[in-house]
Amino acid sequence: MAVYQVVTMPHEILRNKALPIKSINSGTLRLLDNMRDTLYAFDGVGLAAPQIGVSKRIIVIDIGDNLIELINPEIISREGEQTGSEGCLSVPEVVGLVTRNNLVTVKGLNREGQEVVYEAEKLLARVFQHEIDHLDGILFIDRASETNTESPHRRNKS
Repeated sequence: MAVYQVVTMPHEILRNKALPIKSINSGTLRLLDNMRDTLYAFDGVGLAAPQIGVSKRIIVIDIGDNLIELINPEIISREGEQTGSEGCLSVPEVVGLVTRNNLVTVKGLNREGQEVVYEAEKLLARVFQHEIDHLDGILFIDRASETNTESPHRRNKS
């Protein structure tokens, strides 16, 4: 497949609400494949379609367990609180301290168009929230209590 260039701040697509997918077709499947390839090429843990310049509600995540692909994801429940460090491929070399929910339930469609539900905690919960924020034009720096610069060579990028 193809590896896309990741768009970075201040690209305006990162601040816009992404459009829902109305039907899953060959273009949607190709986009999922290309997002996966881009995620791995940039050594990220999560990627949202707006980060590659596509205003669609699609995310891909892999925190090391397996690849999760979600179309039109939404958080349907939230619990608890965790504070931790986050970075972002679209905000290079910046990390921030962000408070998020510790447990989330997320639903969306898989590539076959079937509804799937994930109950996620800790890091996976954080990455789901980070990527779904991208779909709403929100960046981690908007939620960070503090930010600083860091080396661009680290794994926790989404």
